[in-house]
Amino acid sequence: MVSAPSGTGKTTLCTHVRQTPDLVYSVSCTTRTIRSGEKDGVDYFFLSRAEFEKRMKSGQMLETADVYGEYYGTPKGPVLEHLAAGRDVLLDIDVQGARQIRASQDPKIKAALADIFIMPPDLGELKRRLEGRGTESAKQIATRIEAADGEMADWKSYRYTILSSSMEEDLIKFRAIIRAERYLSRRLDLQHG
Repeated sequence: MVSAPSGTGKTTLCTHVRQTPDLVYSVSCTTRTIRSGEKDGVDYFFLSRAEFEKRMKSGQMLETADVYGEYYGTPKGPVLEHLAAGRDVLLDIDVQGARQIRASQDPKIKAALADIFIMPPDLGELKRRLEGRGTESAKQIATRIEAADGEMADWKSYRYTILSSSMEEDLIKFRAIIRAERYLSRRLDLQHG
């Protein structure tokens, strides 16, 4: 599970990692408008507010969050199916959703969880990155910077924190964490004797 304030490079990092066959990316659902270049079912499942709420109420979501007035959430079924088949699942989750997943009582979720927070160098750099994206208005950027300040306070709740530098460095650090997690004794299924 990877979390970071908006503009930190989390989505780009996840996109790079998704291109390797050793992780399955969990496609989240959202009610926000599709952005240029995004594909339904690949980047997100773009749902109406009514459909999203129906899925929440029926227990089909592993976590949900209201972010800037739009719903985001992770469908529970595909995550559990991949874990049951022995595949690692990559979740791109905001801090609200991360809290819900950490609180999950599902033993499969608890055993599989490795959470990573991407910490931006500082709020000034974060603002520069958001402005460079060109996808938000000045007002939206100000809202995201304010939210980022609060999200950054959550970093100690995560097992791992990557202090963001370049995308290449962040990717090296991220892959090192994934490799280490795979070699934890509790994750290995060894038959000895």
